[in-house]
Amino acid sequence: MPSETPQGQFAPEIPVPAEAAVREALPLSPKHWSLRDLILFLVSAVLALVSANFLMLVGYAALQPVVGWQAPPQVLHDNAFFILALQLVFYGLVLGYIYLLIVIDYRLPFWAALNWRWPRHPEARRLFVGGILLALAVQFAPPLLPDREDFPLQRLFSSPQAAYALAAFAVLVAPLMEELIFRGVLFRFFEHQVGLRFAVLGTAVLFAGIHVPEYWGAWNHVFLILLVGAVFSLARGLTGSLAPSVILHLAYNASLIVVLFIRTPQLRALGVITVSC
Repeated sequence: MPSETPQGQFAPEIPVPAEAAVREALPLSPKHWSLRDLILFLVSAVLALVSANFLMLVGYAALQPVVGWQAPPQVLHDNAFFILALQLVFYGLVLGYIYLLIVIDYRLPFWAALNWRWPRHPEARRLFVGGILLALAVQFAPPLLPDREDFPLQRLFSSPQAAYALAAFAVLVAPLMEELIFRGVLFRFFEHQVGLRFAVLGTAVLFAGIHVPEYWGAWNHVFLILLVGAVFSLARGLTGSLAPSVILHLAYNASLIVVLFIRTPQLRALGVITVSC
């Protein structure tokens, strides 16, 4: 509604920037994104990981005689389907905790509290293309650190079914959940407690850190993931929104999977993709 000036004339409304509008609609109290809640979140994530492992092993032991699975429990962590199911359970537990923290404890709208704002179509297209270019740059970048091809994640691609399942997870689940945790929750904690620069750097380092077990020994891969994580965090920091980093991450993972399937002899030998002349 236009406001009336002292002279009786109506002045046009001045649009409020999106970031300011979100902050105005969601005023933060000292209770929001506190150091105590950050510590509790990190502890809950560790407990969620332990609980997910316990639940999966118990579930496997209960179903093994019924379904007739032959693999002993000690080798399950080399099985792609077990790893993916484990991560789904872990993500489900962490997502539940995040929801309780924001909606029940903070009494804030879930997505608005994490600064989710979907960009307009031209911007979304540019972000998607940017994710593709980022994946190509990573694939063809010259190695700067010691590297190897036989790392733990690579060994999970043991069959066409495992490769397809890993690809689907990398495109449909990982971008949203990883961005929700790192550029959503942790970014908000770090930004509120320390500042924007620390939030960008800290989330990029932690993002690379969780991928170290998957790429153990392939240190150039880890270094590239650190750079990629920095790009995602910068997108989150510069736009003030979580959605751009999710779009970048999704396009990056999808492009990486396509290039991986085409360039990896092991996957072609498994019949994952057939290239005909």
